[in-house]
Amino acid sequence: MRHGKHQHTLVSTQEHRKSLLSNLAAALFTHGRIETTLAKARGLRPFAEKVITLAKKAKASDKVRAMNLKRLALTYVRDEDAIHTLFTKRVEEFAKRPGGYTRIYKLGMRRVTDAAEMAIVELVPASDEGRKPRSKRAGAKPAPKAEKAEKVESKAEAKAESKDSKKETK
Repeated sequence: MRHGKHQHTLVSTQEHRKSLLSNLAAALFTHGRIETTLAKARGLRPFAEKVITLAKKAKASDKVRAMNLKRLALTYVRDEDAIHTLFTKRVEEFAKRPGGYTRIYKLGMRRVTDAAEMAIVELVPASDEGRKPRSKRAGAKPAPKAEKAEKVESKAEAKAESKDSKKETK
């Protein structure tokens, strides 16, 4: 059974999809930020993060293993300049990150042609700590139950008054 095997099927053939993702990833590694459709951005994210993980593994290993990992990355992204940039310059940005190397920002609809949802995909900078969890307010306390009962009664009275006033105006 093929349950859970569905990827972001962007185009009709597998070869075209691989080529599309390769070109998008090459542009992302070269420029650091690209604008594309939301569907392509969501398909690009796992693809690019796997290649970045290969670069991190290559940085932490010996020369022979690093060369093998670089060749493996070249089978995914067929742009030597982009892979060289990733493996030499950009890999330091991701050395301490456990994952989440890319970020997607939704831009809204494309107005000119087909109204496709647009997005920006960017590599997360090294200094970015990510979203901070919400802190609970120290001074906030739940309201006593007696006050809640009074509020319910006052709302019921207000509704009754509004109904009476409507009847009087008719």
